[in-house]
Amino acid sequence: MNSAARIEAFLEMMSAERGAAENTLSSYRRDLEDASEAIGGGLAGAGAENIRAYLDDIAARGFAPTSQARKLSAIRQFFKFLYAEGLRGDDPTGTLDSPRKGRPLPKTMTEAETGRMLDRAAEEAGGGAPDDDRLAALRLHALVEVLYATGLRVSELVGLPVTVALRDDRFFMVRGKGDKERMVPLSAKARAAMRAWLSERATRPAFADSPYLFPASSDSGHLSRQVFARDLKGLAARAGIASAKISPHVLRHAFASHLLQNGADLRAVQQLLGHADISTTQIYTHVLEERLVRLVNDHHPLAD
Repeated sequence: MNSAARIEAFLEMMSAERGAAENTLSSYRRDLEDASEAIGGGLAGAGAENIRAYLDDIAARGFAPTSQARKLSAIRQFFKFLYAEGLRGDDPTGTLDSPRKGRPLPKTMTEAETGRMLDRAAEEAGGGAPDDDRLAALRLHALVEVLYATGLRVSELVGLPVTVALRDDRFFMVRGKGDKERMVPLSAKARAAMRAWLSERATRPAFADSPYLFPASSDSGHLSRQVFARDLKGLAARAGIASAKISPHVLRHAFASHLLQNGADLRAVQQLLGHADISTTQIYTHVLEERLVRLVNDHHPLAD
């Protein structure tokens, strides 16, 4: 079995046994195929010195430490699979050190900026625009209200089933990374925006049989992440916010940061975001630290 066949076998295992998402599998494929092409003789037969040389090469090519670490993680998991399946008698990644990487603070938005953007979306959705513009405005309003209310990943948001809106509940279940389900809340504003979108959606015969809340004529059958990201940047610009600093992921970060700023527990935010490990959520500890400083300064009797 050559390297390409072993990479395919690894990806099949990740999909069938671990429920890896399509985006995750695509990322593994790119990283493993890149490494296999760069290492003479293919990845499956590589030794520790070959992999170390490859990591030095991608560092010299200017890849960020986070990208280097991601590529090494994919290679590690690949060799663990080969070892577990008896396809190799050793794991050459065992002696390799991970690249040093910092913990940059996530980009986020202030509560005022978020409010301004949501108000702009509501204003555009309520305007007397022509049919196609009205459809796009109502959809975008529903998308941003739901994203800010729930903190969903963008792939989870655009792939929501229409049943979420039809039930009109204050909570719903979403299937996230690793095929794990979690419960997320819906604010009154998000539910109202979804109802308005659902009414408009019902007037479009092309959407009648779609199982998705945000249908589109794409390969997936639902709105693409790229289209939503583009529309979100346009909305931000119209709200007077620099579009370069806005993305769906930034709005997800805003959801988490604003919850913590207003007293939420880090563990609860972890569950809402769908992080498997609390260490992932700890990128927000700077928010907690700011909150503690404010608490002491406002309430300690000896504070200035």
